[in-house]
Amino acid sequence: MREIEACDGRTLAVEEWGVPGGTPVLYAHGTPMSRLARHPDEDMFRDLNVRLITYDRPGYGRSTPHQGRRVVDAAADLAAIADALGLEDVVTFGVSGGGPHALAFAAAHPGRVRRVATLASTAPIDAAGLDWTAGMADGNVASAEAASQGRAALEQHLASAESDDLASLLPAAEQRMLARPEVQEMLSAAFTEALRPGLAGWTDDELALYGLPWGFDPADITVPVLLWHGEQDTLVPVGHADWLRRRIPGATLTRSADAGHAGHFDATDEALRWLLAKR
Repeated sequence: MREIEACDGRTLAVEEWGVPGGTPVLYAHGTPMSRLARHPDEDMFRDLNVRLITYDRPGYGRSTPHQGRRVVDAAADLAAIADALGLEDVVTFGVSGGGPHALAFAAAHPGRVRRVATLASTAPIDAAGLDWTAGMADGNVASAEAASQGRAALEQHLASAESDDLASLLPAAEQRMLARPEVQEMLSAAFTEALRPGLAGWTDDELALYGLPWGFDPADITVPVLLWHGEQDTLVPVGHADWLRRRIPGATLTRSADAGHAGHFDATDEALRWLLAKR
């Protein structure tokens, strides 16, 4: 683990996986997760010659909280990480709640981001023409409603949700994926680390995703974008990906008919190969 200073003096905790001299790939984790979240198959990164760089978003794990942050603020944090590591030319991808943060980096820094991919990403809460909660599981609808009521309501909601057996509430398609021992072990470690300092990171993440506009327009992204989404996803319904495809110029959407939200694990290899391809 390495600590990097953000532009405003906050600390960002960074971890690296795969091949130290490989192609750098910046990764934005899901919600609520931490820098320990990634695909559990280390051979994938070695086979693809990937240097995977993960970090704790503010308030998670060992990164300093940034109360009131918006999704767009992730662009400066990712740029600070790239600067500290001497990276001028990178690709980036994000999963679930990390998807918007990866898109923010691409929108703000098209000169240094070659390509961006999102897997099961949310759309903005203010997405025009999108029924944001249509087809969404009750738990995520409740989180969005709590976020719309402000920080105190969301903190109370998440404090009760933290004690729930979240996996048992998921659809069968998700439970089958999460039952894989290697996935289960990784997610348990990443979740525990995310909430080790408390609920600040989770609260700020959901306020940024569910309670506020992102702070940038996906239509301003000029680099190639790959969107992947499972059609059986009830945590983030596929309508979110459809909206992003229509909004982002030239974006490509891959829809997987049999996959749910956690199907992003099986989609990671293909997404990485697309990210590493030449223009």
